[in-house]
Amino acid sequence: MTSAPPAAPLVERLDGPLFFPVTAFGPDGAVDLDTFRAHVRDGIEAGAAAVFACCGTGEFHAITPEEFRVCVAAAVEEAAGRVPVLAGAGYGTALAIRYARLAEEAGADALLAMPPYLVVADQAGLLRHYTELAAATSLDVVVYQRDNAILTPETAVALARAEGIIGLKDGLGDLDLMQRIVSAVRAEGLDLLYFNGLPTAELTGPAYRGIGVTLYSSAVFCFAPDIALAFHRALTSGDDATVNRLIDGFYRPLVELRAKGRGYAVSLVKAAVRMGGLDVGEVRPPLSEPAPEHLKELAVIIERGRALLATGEADA
Repeated sequence: MTSAPPAAPLVERLDGPLFFPVTAFGPDGAVDLDTFRAHVRDGIEAGAAAVFACCGTGEFHAITPEEFRVCVAAAVEEAAGRVPVLAGAGYGTALAIRYARLAEEAGADALLAMPPYLVVADQAGLLRHYTELAAATSLDVVVYQRDNAILTPETAVALARAEGIIGLKDGLGDLDLMQRIVSAVRAEGLDLLYFNGLPTAELTGPAYRGIGVTLYSSAVFCFAPDIALAFHRALTSGDDATVNRLIDGFYRPLVELRAKGRGYAVSLVKAAVRMGGLDVGEVRPPLSEPAPEHLKELAVIIERGRALLATGEADA
């Protein structure tokens, strides 16, 4: 199976919120492919600019290679060339290459290279890991900086020179480091796609835009695409009043709730999708479901976010 040929380079196709669907599991714990397809389809029809299948929010860490391939293939089929599909690839170099080739067979357009598993590598090791991954596939690679995979500006420049590596997604949140990376790559006459990849990226959207990072992942898009799209429109059009209203009344409370539990960057999102009427199941171990009181708080935050949208429309 192959995806439709891209109408334009990836950079020209990422105009809107980036959708990281959850992976649906049935009551028996197995992948629920029909529900996953519905989730992906709903997101594309709502206005996603791209689908990042089987990545962090999609519990890449908890699915088998066989499950990974069928989920990526399902996302590609649902996208039908309308938006690009990027798939996760991670663990050690050999396994990352295996996932990359599975994603290529499934028709993905590009890869999101997750941090290597467990070990803390030096810069030479990280550079070798990502360049070997990129060399092993025809798919473009976006490197995901976070946790045990933090790059220096010099390493980022070397990655920008490497064939097949087209982007850097930042999940660290160190704006000083990101500014130095952007500056160092630019000073060498090179270019990368930069993504704000923090768990609730909208909260830091204005700050990242200040250093030229305009693309961002949106976990909120999984369960409240109306809120995510309204925020994206406001941010890109300079509607500071709407941006601030949503940050103050919705995104900041959501981030503060997320900080109350381990793994909530995934389990809260999955719970919110269920609240919206699509039964995507629970998270797989080692993650746990949110506490009941936190689910009640989540429902209130989502309701408040939609009320803020209504207020803004009334004021317009």
